[in-house]
Amino acid sequence: MIPKKYAPQLFAFILSGQMSLVISGVATWRALGWTPDFGSQWLGAWLTAWAIAFPTVLLLSAPARIAVRILTSER
Repeated sequence: MIPKKYAPQLFAFILSGQMSLVISGVATWRALGWTPDFGSQWLGAWLTAWAIAFPTVLLLSAPARIAVRILTSER
């Protein structure tokens, strides 16, 4: 089991993986259509996208939290 103190990083890892999977799938399909090698092309695109998405989420999560705090109010 992963210690609870790593929950924010684990959340970022899982969410960035899911989002990059969906987005790379759509982008690959738009670029290539349903080709015989679609799966392998998608996998390559996804792994590249995830390698970029995970550190990006880690870097941008703090500014995003600040922006949400500024843009929202207690009502």
